[in-house]
Amino acid sequence: MSRLGSQSCVACRRDSPRVTAAEITELSPEITGWELVERDGIQRLERVFDFTSFADALAFTNRVGALAEAEGHHPALLTEWGRVTVAWWTHKIRGLHRNDFIMAAKTDLLAKG
Repeated sequence: MSRLGSQSCVACRRDSPRVTAAEITELSPEITGWELVERDGIQRLERVFDFTSFADALAFTNRVGALAEAEGHHPALLTEWGRVTVAWWTHKIRGLHRNDFIMAAKTDLLAKG
């Protein structure tokens, strides 16, 4: 298990700091396959997971949803036939927090089964 995948999210407040460029450089190797994207002026981590059917994609979506509820940190999920797009960012700070990297690593673990 990755170092990030074994950690838990911490509660964020509106004044919680966003990750710095140096922190992004440090944390990114633990979540290979994730893209750093900007949508609506907000940095996000995004990844597409491929599946062989809609049922498998939906089952993965539900596992990610259960993880999000358990951690109190929620992504954007787009479920389509054979694929799920997951995007993590911290809504309260309108950007990336360490929690987003933790949840990306945990999402990778779910995808591995």
